[in-house]
Amino acid sequence: MLIKVFESRFDDVFSIMEESFPFDEFRPYDEQKALLSKDGYTIYTLSEEDKICAFIATYDFDGFTFVEHLAVSNDQRNQGLGAKLLGGLRSLSDKIICLEVEPPKTEISKRRIEFYIRNGFFLNGYYYIQPPISKGKSPVELKIMTSPREISKEEFEKIKMALYNNVYNLSEEEAF
Repeated sequence: MLIKVFESRFDDVFSIMEESFPFDEFRPYDEQKALLSKDGYTIYTLSEEDKICAFIATYDFDGFTFVEHLAVSNDQRNQGLGAKLLGGLRSLSDKIICLEVEPPKTEISKRRIEFYIRNGFFLNGYYYIQPPISKGKSPVELKIMTSPREISKEEFEKIKMALYNNVYNLSEEEAF
């Protein structure tokens, strides 16, 4: 069962985030924590004996749910927790679920994509750049995966603009 995170448990989530993501793929602590008060942003966790083992951070938009981060604590990996997070999210939303992944250029990025495919996601072939997530961070070339189906180019453009405007705070003119 997914449990919604409140500020009192944010430090545990951020610790997993730091160990799981490259520097350019998460915000500094204060910026990341501030998102908890943003409409539509939610972090859900899986816990074992009051220890947060895994989390999924999402934005709820008209027509789709965006997974910004999904991570499992290093000592809890390979136990099916990532699949449980995705299954729990599917039970909460009947919308298209989308997320960003690194292109399949390395062994780990290929394994990550295969994990999402096993969990009902499709790798869309459209070119996509994640804008800098915060000041001092770099843009990152990524791919968009969606569930329960692939999306059209038109749907991709709408999702991309919603992400650029609402997640990365870019105006239409600043968008790549």
